[in-house]
Amino acid sequence: MKYSLSFYFLFFSFYILSQEKFSKEISFTSDNDLYVSSQKDRYYTNGTFLSYRYLSQIKKENQEKRIFEWKIGHEMYTPYKAIVQNINDHDRPFASYLFGSFGVHRVYKNHKILNTSIQIGVVGSNAFGKELQDFIHDIYGFKKAIGWEYQIKNAFGLNFNAEYFQFLVKDPSNYYDISWINTAKLGTIYTNISSGFYARIGFKSLAKITNSIAFNTNLNNEKTNFNRAVESFLYIKPMVSYSLYDATLQGSFLNTTSPVTKELVPLIFHLEAGIKFTANSFNFGYAFNYSTNKSKELRTDNGNIYGTISIHYLLH
Repeated sequence: MKYSLSFYFLFFSFYILSQEKFSKEISFTSDNDLYVSSQKDRYYTNGTFLSYRYLSQIKKENQEKRIFEWKIGHEMYTPYKAIVQNINDHDRPFASYLFGSFGVHRVYKNHKILNTSIQIGVVGSNAFGKELQDFIHDIYGFKKAIGWEYQIKNAFGLNFNAEYFQFLVKDPSNYYDISWINTAKLGTIYTNISSGFYARIGFKSLAKITNSIAFNTNLNNEKTNFNRAVESFLYIKPMVSYSLYDATLQGSFLNTTSPVTKELVPLIFHLEAGIKFTANSFNFGYAFNYSTNKSKELRTDNGNIYGTISIHYLLH
């Protein structure tokens, strides 16, 4: 009897939460190669992102929602080993990028999404990559990184980013769907374009892309036509990217004194596969990421892998 009562209480709790409207969200996302292997510590080795999203009270007639986002982010890159001492063995530069950004998510009624953002930050020692990596290595008992003295030199970062999603097709049961993704970045840190697909396989009926944690469109208020959806799904996101410029690899054109720079590989394939689900006022996610080599003359020619862990907390 007590197990039945517990089940009904849990079911009732999820039902009540699914009827609620949450208009704000705080999220923390962490990328690290340690999440897929304790042996790998190279290339794109760590990313840390803290975001605050909230629903705008103003939207256009053709929009379901307009969501604003403030973000602080940090990205870190190292050679094939973080303890490489000889500068001649650096198959890619040490580099870190620290930025703050403001973005707008425009969610349209015709199942399309347009996200734009502006980033302002710095690449180089002022981004505190060495200090952060030493802190992480101290936590896990790893050796301290050597070679940050040869990192990409300080330079100002200004980037404009855009992201476009369009729903394509779903199966009649609504347990599987595919959306088309296109992204573009232009600035003093990254300049590239990408295109690919986002496929979801649901453990339950999928939420629309205009109200899903998959696309960060799950915020609602009294003016929207949705409540909070209870979601649980697997996803896969293959992307092809063409890069024209990467300051973390080539050095910034605003400061050409970096002691180690490498040649960019323009065409890259990236694959992300993972799981996302809701639980009470939280959303969680884990993803495995693989990308082909972004630079020539890397010691490891089979690409790079890392994991992503994300935690989101909803607020009224």
